[in-house]
Amino acid sequence: MVDPMEPKIVIVHYSSTGNLYRLAEAMQSGAIAAGAEVRLRRVAELASPEAMAYNPKWVEHAAFAAANVALATLDDLAWADGIALGTPTRFGGPAAQLKQFLDQTGGLWAKGQLADKVVTAFTSASTTHGGLESTILATLNVAYHWGSIILPVGYTHAAFHARGNPYGASHVAVNGSEPDEIAVAAANQQGHRLATVARWAAAGRAGSPDV
Repeated sequence: MVDPMEPKIVIVHYSSTGNLYRLAEAMQSGAIAAGAEVRLRRVAELASPEAMAYNPKWVEHAAFAAANVALATLDDLAWADGIALGTPTRFGGPAAQLKQFLDQTGGLWAKGQLADKVVTAFTSASTTHGGLESTILATLNVAYHWGSIILPVGYTHAAFHARGNPYGASHVAVNGSEPDEIAVAAANQQGHRLATVARWAAAGRAGSPDV
C-alpha cells in the first residue's frame, strides 16, 4: 500500500549548461522539505561532441552530469507519485533529449501506469520571450495523454508572483547567466507544491481517510 506520508517524486530533466540542473536541485530541496522521497534524474545527451565543443559550459556540465547524476529510467516514472519534467526551450518546445526519453513511455501508458500521477514542468530560455510558457505547455502535452494530473504553480506563492509565470518555474539566461534567487525560490516552491499534491493523490489512491 502507498504510504501517503512520504510521496515519491522523480525530477527528470535535461540541462546543457547547468541552469536546468540548478533549478532541478532547488525543486528537489523543496520536495524533500515537504516530506517526499526524491529521485533527481537526467536524460541522455544526444548532441555530438563537435556541437558541444562550441560551448565550454556545455562540455563542462555534460562531464559533471555524467559523473554525478543518474540517468532516468522508465522504472523511475512507474515508481513515482509525482513527476517534474525540466527542459530548456528549443524553439518554443522541449529539447530533443527530453522528448526522446518521453517518447519511450508508450509501454507504461498502455498499461495505465502513468495515469493519476501528478505532473509539473519547468524551463529556461536565453531571452524573455524565448518560449518559456509554450515550452512548459508543450512538455505537458505528454501528461495529458498519460492521463496524469497536470499541476501548474499559479500564483500560490510570492516567488511565482515575482517571476510572473503561473505555468512553472523558469529562468531567463541573459548572456548565459545562472538562475537568480527568484528562479531558485520558484523552483523550490514548485517542488514543495508537487510533493504536497502528490501526497494527496497517493492517499486518495490508497483509500486513506486522511485525503
